[in-house]
Amino acid sequence: MKTARQIARQRRRRHRLMVGTTVSLAVAGVVIALFLVLLPDRETDGTSVSLASAAGTPARVTLPTDIPSRPGTPSATGSRTPKASAHAPSKRPSATTTPKAARAASTTEPSAGRIRPGTTYKGVATAYEAGDGDGACLFGPSDDMMIAAMNTTDYETSRACGAYVRVHAANGASITVRITNECPLPCAPGQLDLSRQAFAELADLKVGRIPISWNLVSPSTSRTVSIRYKTGSNPYWCAIQVIGHRNPVARLDVRTSGGWRQLPRTAYDYFVSADGSGCGSTIRITDVYGEQLTVSGIALRANVVQPTRVQFARH
Repeated sequence: MKTARQIARQRRRRHRLMVGTTVSLAVAGVVIALFLVLLPDRETDGTSVSLASAAGTPARVTLPTDIPSRPGTPSATGSRTPKASAHAPSKRPSATTTPKAARAASTTEPSAGRIRPGTTYKGVATAYEAGDGDGACLFGPSDDMMIAAMNTTDYETSRACGAYVRVHAANGASITVRITNECPLPCAPGQLDLSRQAFAELADLKVGRIPISWNLVSPSTSRTVSIRYKTGSNPYWCAIQVIGHRNPVARLDVRTSGGWRQLPRTAYDYFVSADGSGCGSTIRITDVYGEQLTVSGIALRANVVQPTRVQFARH
């Protein structure tokens, strides 16, 4: 038989064994927990790499389209828009001005805008103080005050800008004017708000309002088309204007890496590339008769009138 001393010694051994086992299990649990915590989380790590990659991609700044605050007055340039040289000539360049573009003309289907060739429109003529002749079309001061403002409906988001129209009064008098401005409501469809100088050729200014008819004309001219990039234009945003065109401009396209791209037109007669596509590249201009002029060599220089060697055909 075991003695009491032997039994007590065995109890102490079992107790030490149980304590040792418990401690070992606890240590093992801590080790496993630490291993699980320190194990790399592949999904989380992949997301981090993806975010870091995206954050490292430089952002392209797109400048907003600067819409004039009122007819004839361009809005202030934003702080992110680079300053431009402001030495545009007040007169459109003649054909003898140093040419910078080559001609390549083609013809497409005539454009179906509100003002169409061979169509007579009826309305009334009123008169306004035109100042130096500048207006919503932003052509700048005019060297000829035979100009008019077109009613908003027929102005058609500046589509009428630069159009020459022959105005006929009931008394038999007539005059040709160029559209340089917009006449907002209450000017009605068909109405022309003539400069005081132009109105005086048809009737006494005291009359104030006379019935008229008018139609689009394609006048004789020795001038050629010019191109102007708007103040603030740069490789990431630009606006392009056509000046000195004989016939109304129906659309403007620019050549990009993906081919020709039509630019949307603003109410102040500029065609805008909001993301910079085609800025400084070859330009294609189409008139309301469907004739196309392709010009190249026009530098991306803001607020500078750059003449070409081309002009639309007379009709």
